Amino acid sequence: MAVEVSDAPGAKRYEARVDGKAEVAGVAQYIRTKELVAFVHTEVSLEYEGRGVGAALVRTSLDEARAANLRVLATCPFYSGWIARHPEYQDLLYQSRSRVSD
Repeated sequence: MAVEVSDAPGAKRYEARVDGKAEVAGVAQYIRTKELVAFVHTEVSLEYEGRGVGAALVRTSLDEARAANLRVLATCPFYSGWIARHPEYQDLLYQSRSRVSD
């Protein structure tokens, strides 16, 4: 099974397709600024769950964030869990630099 992931900036999401089919097998929705990309929701169609579609979405989007020199805010539980299991991507995580306190 070949998973192809592409950015659909107009829809603010990455889309995964399997074996050259037109149907979207999974999506990763994001909010992007000039410094940061926040991944807010990931969804994979039931028929493709457990077949690597979600991992392909995360890996491709994080590789593109790295190439664009963007920090990553993983608010989506799937993203945060995946990054926790793949330490080679943890350097991308956004760290708040604010020193403001109450």
